[in-house]
Amino acid sequence: MFAIEAVLDIAVHGTDAAVRSTDITRRQKIPRRYLEQVLQHLVRAGILAGKRGPNGGYRLGRERRRISLGDIVRVVRTLEVDSEPSSAVVGSPLAHDVVWPIWKELREELMRKLDAVTIEELCRRARERGGRTEPPARADYAI
Repeated sequence: MFAIEAVLDIAVHGTDAAVRSTDITRRQKIPRRYLEQVLQHLVRAGILAGKRGPNGGYRLGRERRRISLGDIVRVVRTLEVDSEPSSAVVGSPLAHDVVWPIWKELREELMRKLDAVTIEELCRRARERGGRTEPPARADYAI
């Protein structure tokens, strides 16, 4: 969920300037340590583009309509320790024959549904519900 929120935050708040991770942390209340790790993996996957330095931050790596929630979830799943048993010596015959197969079916169905929802769709929903979560920063031309 945090990874999806972070990508959506970047899509909603991203303008000409990159979105800083500290701003995402503040708006979405995502633990910064976790967020940085997730953002780097999303950059490596091409979902985000990152820029280092004082004007650095994150932008979408491709068009909103070309980023699905499934894309994001697959990246995050690689970060998680696989806690689902896969060995025949782990678990009971009931687990192997009934529980694990239904769990696999449910996970596959969930991924199909996540693949059908894009960041563009979530941005549209955000606009329908009032747009941005905070006003955009105004340019300051004072010298």
